Amino acid sequence: MAKAPIPGSVKTRLMPGCGAEEAARIHADLLRHTLAVACAALPAKRITLWTALEHEHPLFLELATKHGIARHAQNEGDLGERMRFALTPGPAMVIGSDCPTLTPELLHTCIQALATHDAVCLPAEDGGYALLGLHEVHPSLFTDIDWGSERVMTQTRQRLDALGWRLACPATVWDVDRPDDLRRWRQASRSPYTTSLSPSDDAQ
Repeated sequence: MAKAPIPGSVKTRLMPGCGAEEAARIHADLLRHTLAVACAALPAKRITLWTALEHEHPLFLELATKHGIARHAQNEGDLGERMRFALTPGPAMVIGSDCPTLTPELLHTCIQALATHDAVCLPAEDGGYALLGLHEVHPSLFTDIDWGSERVMTQTRQRLDALGWRLACPATVWDVDRPDDLRRWRQASRSPYTTSLSPSDDAQ
């Protein structure tokens, strides 16, 4: 699931430090990384790029053609409703586009975990999650969740517990939302899955 890299509309929490244009470029690089990882782990026919803001954006067209994957506009509604729609029918997984630590190996681990659990998740250090996989969708997992807050993963665990569903969490990851994340990313090793992953040195 990804927004079009429109300056001023994506990665806004990075903008005070690097500007709208650079924040949009970072967003685009992260999306390229995410799709490269997904396509290294799964056949293209099993991958869908769920788009938002501008479905016909050139980057979306470029990536769908390059990887030979399906491209669909996200549903209307809040994040929960859009995720619910993308996960139906199951089994299915959704991943965000801003997790530079995602690898094909970790994605394979999540797929294997979903074979023996009702749900799989990659909790994020900030309290959210970067991946959610389900055998079937239940409305309680997507309604009255404080999206964008540090309570998302805790609330999701509570809903899964109430359903009696078995949850696997193979790893805890981090994503690029704030200037500290950007600095951490710059210091990390360059990903082998895309040649333009690391942000430029002029992004402060």
